[in-house]
Amino acid sequence: MNKKILFALLIVFISVGCQRFDPMSGTRDPHISWWDLRFTGPSYMVGVIEDSAVVDINGELFRHGSSGAVGYGDPGDEKESAKGWSGTGASGRSVTGADFPRRIFVRWQSIVEPQTYRGWIEIPEEARQIMRTSTARRCPSAPEQRTRVSAAVTLGLAPGGIIQLWVMDNCHRAVKIADARVQAEIEPLGPSQGLTEGRYAYKISDVSKRYIERFGIPYGSW
Repeated sequence: MNKKILFALLIVFISVGCQRFDPMSGTRDPHISWWDLRFTGPSYMVGVIEDSAVVDINGELFRHGSSGAVGYGDPGDEKESAKGWSGTGASGRSVTGADFPRRIFVRWQSIVEPQTYRGWIEIPEEARQIMRTSTARRCPSAPEQRTRVSAAVTLGLAPGGIIQLWVMDNCHRAVKIADARVQAEIEPLGPSQGLTEGRYAYKISDVSKRYIERFGIPYGSW
């Protein structure tokens, strides 16, 4: 056999072998088919998700619906815990059938103001690449740790109508995407699309009320 052909076959064999035994590959780790959309809010700054939707990279629209309350955290530390983004702990669910996101819509009630906001946020390619890697490659500092079961996007929602994007990386860390922050607009129909005569889903809690009386709402910190 021609030496060039033998050399080419050897390169292919080595390449396939490296892929097969690559300890950083997440190919054999358990995964689900879809990615998760989650919402969070600053501590004490209670909000309620009225509606959400996703347009994926193929142009398909997926209605995601309401997702309950955000911003209920009470650290109990007697500090200005609502100022800035102190964490991205959030709940959510899979966007079944969707490819990676291109745009995400959310409409929510900011109970502590009170005000209702709506807005779209564009998802940059940087974020989608992190999402892909989160399930494809293990964390370099912990190769024994499995990759994430699913890719995940978190939208932080703050008073004043701020939307901020995070994605989870392959080291199970929330990565803040600096270029993915938008100012939502006020929903002209008010809460619940005007069906509740201006009533919000909840009254402000005593805990949030006491916090705001002491520290105020830290607009401009998110």
